[in-house]
Order: sequence, then C-alpha cells, then structure tokens
Amino acid sequence: MATTAQVYTYKGKDKRGKPIQGELKASSAVMVKAQLRKQGIAASRVKKKAKPLFTGQKPVKPQDIAIFTRQLATMMKAGVPLVQSFDLVGEGADKESLREIIYTIRDDVSSGISLEGALRKHPKHFDDLFCSLVGAGEQAGALETMLDRIATYKEKTESLKAKIKKALTYPIAVVLVAVIVTGILLVKVVPVFAETFSNFGADLPAFTLFVLGLSNTAQEWWFIWIISLVAFFLIFREAKRRSTKFDAFIDKYILKVPVVGNILYQAIIARFARTLSTTFAAGVPLVDALTSVAGAAGNAVYREAIYKVRDDVTTGIQLHQALKTTNKFPVMLLQMTSIGEESGALDDMLEKSAVFYEEAVDNAVDNLTTLLEPMIMAVLGVLVGGLLIAMYLPIFKLGAVI
Repeated sequence: MATTAQVYTYKGKDKRGKPIQGELKASSAVMVKAQLRKQGIAASRVKKKAKPLFTGQKPVKPQDIAIFTRQLATMMKAGVPLVQSFDLVGEGADKESLREIIYTIRDDVSSGISLEGALRKHPKHFDDLFCSLVGAGEQAGALETMLDRIATYKEKTESLKAKIKKALTYPIAVVLVAVIVTGILLVKVVPVFAETFSNFGADLPAFTLFVLGLSNTAQEWWFIWIISLVAFFLIFREAKRRSTKFDAFIDKYILKVPVVGNILYQAIIARFARTLSTTFAAGVPLVDALTSVAGAAGNAVYREAIYKVRDDVTTGIQLHQALKTTNKFPVMLLQMTSIGEESGALDDMLEKSAVFYEEAVDNAVDNLTTLLEPMIMAVLGVLVGGLLIAMYLPIFKLGAVI
C-alpha cells in the first residue's frame, strides 16, 4: 500500500561535525532519520514542515467528486481492491486538495473504518445522501454496483446544474457589462459634452438635462453606489443563508419569474425523480428515501412539499396520491409514479421521468439563449444608444437653428 509522502525539516551535524539543515520528503519522521543516517548526518531535530496559510490549492468542486466517484466505481467493477483503487485514483487526481482527501479516506478504510464512516468525515464534499447510499451498498455487498449508480446520479445532477448556470450566466454577464459601460460613459464621456453645452447659451432638451443630472450624481456618488451594491449582495446572501423564512420567500417567487422560473421548476422535478430513483433502487425504504430527496431538493418550497409527501406516505397513502395532494408536481410525473407503483418498477419509471425532464431543461436553456439575444441587444441599445441620443440632441437642435 502506498503511503502519503510529506515534507519534513531537519537540523543536525554532518560527518565533519558541521551544523546542517534541510528538507526531506518521506512517509514519516522515522524514515527521515533513517535516510539521514545513511547520508552520515546525525539529526538533532526532525519535524513536519508547517503548511503555509495560503496554499494556493484549487478547491474541490462537486464535479471533481463526480469524476472521483466514477473512477472509483470503474476500478472496483474491474476487480481492483478498494484500497488499491484509492491509490490509483489518487495518483491520477489533478488537484492536490482532492488527492489529500482521497488518501485520507484510503488510510481510514485501511485502518478498518467502513467506507461510509470514512466519507462522513468529509461532510463538505460527501453529503448525507451520498454516504447513506454507500452504506446501503456496503451492507448489501454490492458496493461496486452502488458506486456506479451514485456516479451516474452525480454526473446527471452536475450536468443539470451546469445547464441552469448556462441559462443564467450569459444574460447576467451581458447586463453587468452594459451597466459598467454605462457607468463609464456617465463618469468620463458625458462630462466632456457638458462642458461643450455650457457654452451654447441655449436651453437644453429635457432628456439631455436628465442624463446630465445622472452624470453629476454618478461623479459625486459612484463610490457610494459601488459600496451599496456590494453591501446589498453580501446582506442578501447572508439573509438567504441564515433566515429560513427569507430563503423560502426567495425560492417561492423565483419560480414565478418568466421563462427562468419554468426552467428551475423542471430542474427541480428532474432532480426529485433522479434522486428518488437512485435511493429507491439502492434498497433504501421509501420514507427514508423521501427524507434524503427533500434534503437534495434545492428549493425550500419543494423541500416542504416532499416532507409532506413523506408524512402522508408514512400514514399509508400511496406515493402518487401523496404527490398529487401537494399540487406541486406535474401530471406526467404523477402518472409515471402511479404506473411504477402498480407494476413494481417505481425506480425505472422515476428514472425515465428524470431523463424526460432533464431533456426538457436542456431544450429550455437552448430556447432561452435564443430568446434572450434580441432582448439583450434591446437593453444595450436603450442604455448606450439613449446616452448617445441625449448627448447629440442639443447638437441637432443647434444645427436646426443655424
């Protein structure tokens, strides 16, 4: 079994008795001393090198965990032992931070801790649903099959998140650029025209006066505006994180936003179907599966709806009936769930529903991009073109008088 090598610093004396110090990379302090003895160095102090405060390591993202899970599942399906699989996957990891996590889990598993227990030591990267599914696979003696299902689930989930980001990032980025360009024009360009207009000796158009007023305000208060925007963003983020009521309020009304709300709705339904299919296929009891699904809902409104479904199912109501009473789930999902319950193939029907809604999200994102392009051009035209028109109106008026 490979052991993680670490950097150690040492101090001592060489063969001639001269003081010497340096660094060595080894698996333990004992190995460092052994290497130094071979070199004729009598070590007086050996200690692990302290890690710098800012390491510059890239953070581990959910997509990295999805790739790690797929690689581990592939290794195990090929018959590679679990501990050796960790070694092989760790050696191929691009990020040092991910490699450290993999080797830490490997060491825990080697010491006799279950894989579920080793993963639960890293809740930031492996949530309760992930760990529970791994635990179910270990108990059933089908860990490699379960890891394959988890890998598929993570890949689909991350793909869905990427599509949502694609739908929102482009318009937000363009609007931000438009706002920045408008701010630069108000602060740097409009004042030049204002000096010219001051020599006209004639009344300026109302629109031009309005833009000049905006320019004066921007020049005097631009720093306050930026601080206010940053403060608003930080306060909004903290309020959404700390206040469940505020979080539920935002999640409720974001679903009503035209076009974007429909994409988020379909993404939530796809995530619900995919998660419930994976957990149910793993042999997790339906009530426990619904608890895990609620935690992975990603929206406070649907989280509460799924908890209600769980409570109804606990009392003996069929799943499709419990879903129907919430008035939050589409008819197609209800029908597929009903068919799955009657045929005993609920996990298959839910997986097919997940595929359908994932494709619907993909198509909606493509349509949104096509729809937003002319709207974005219109916004840019109003902002930038409006400023230019306001600046040239007095010039046109002067030309007409001449």
